[in-house]
Amino acid sequence: MAKILIIDDERSIRNAIREILEYEKFQVDEAEDGLSGVVKVKGGKYDVILCDIKMPKMDGTEVLERIVLLAPDTPVVMISGHGDIETAVDLLKNGAYDYIPKPLDLNRLLVSVRNALDRTEIVAETKKLRKKVSKSYEMIGESDGINKVLDMIEKVAPTDARVLITGPNGTGKELVARAIHEKSQRSDNALIEVNCAAIPSELIESELFGHEKGAFTSAIKQKKGNFETATGGTLFLDEIGDMSLSAQAKVLRALQESKITRVGGEKEIVVDVRVIAATNKNLRKEIEAGNFREDLYHRLGVILIHVPALNERRDDIPLLVNHFLQMICDDQGVAKKEIDSAALKELKDYNWTGNIRELRNVVERLVILSGKSITKKDVEQFVKL
Repeated sequence: MAKILIIDDERSIRNAIREILEYEKFQVDEAEDGLSGVVKVKGGKYDVILCDIKMPKMDGTEVLERIVLLAPDTPVVMISGHGDIETAVDLLKNGAYDYIPKPLDLNRLLVSVRNALDRTEIVAETKKLRKKVSKSYEMIGESDGINKVLDMIEKVAPTDARVLITGPNGTGKELVARAIHEKSQRSDNALIEVNCAAIPSELIESELFGHEKGAFTSAIKQKKGNFETATGGTLFLDEIGDMSLSAQAKVLRALQESKITRVGGEKEIVVDVRVIAATNKNLRKEIEAGNFREDLYHRLGVILIHVPALNERRDDIPLLVNHFLQMICDDQGVAKKEIDSAALKELKDYNWTGNIRELRNVVERLVILSGKSITKKDVEQFVKL
């Protein structure tokens, strides 16, 4: 049941609002002045707050300021018989969800309360999803190799330095890029991911830099590229070792000048992007073979972070297994399965050519195919399917 707080110094107004809200099956609490209202907000959680403006001890404007600090996710509907359009605009700018003048239209009040409750539910669900996503991308481990990576992330993230992440497939290079972005000053803006290996070479330039209408046969309208959409945020170029030489030249220019030109266009567009790149290839060897530009390598590799293979950090396997067990069982809505020590030893001794990605797939397979708990026999039977 939704809980609503009414802050108003007029008893008749509080009674009228309480009556209609309780009729609609809401739980109602009251405060007879602004100071009492703030005390109640400090001591309890409300889904919506209705607040008058002109009150003794503390007026509604100050109450709103306090609520925004104490309960920033709680929508506040301001009520006043003395306000005007300018007052309403100022209140909305300062964090109010809605403004309703007196004499009260109780139908409008109910609509505002219901809309505010919908907003509260959306905010809560968004936080839940963000927490779930954040947990999905959490970096797990206590080995020297992973601690070195985590230490580098902490040092590099607050800067705008470009980062080149290396390591075999499946080691978690994307997690490193996400962690850098989330801990950076750009975290409120977008992280745009581009898999350079998955985009055909003839389309990579259009994907990165956009194109003008008519630039090529299928360009039926203008399109912004990843550099433009990532402006203010971070652009993650995954598998950059597979990028064509012509696209490499344009990326180099974008990094040097912070400007791009759309395919088929002439206008230069200023971009503000932090670039993080990743590859499973030895770029030094690719440079020697003529497949990768050395000047681009030096532009990208201001900071180098190498993510070790799972076989190089076997002591982290029990932690990773337990993390994946919890996450997968939560996703499937079942109680977390236990795994015995002999089964864990088998997993630690296995040759993980597919690294973390392979381990996660194996854990999911074991959750689905094993009994109440995971045994050594389960590992022997299901790991190599």
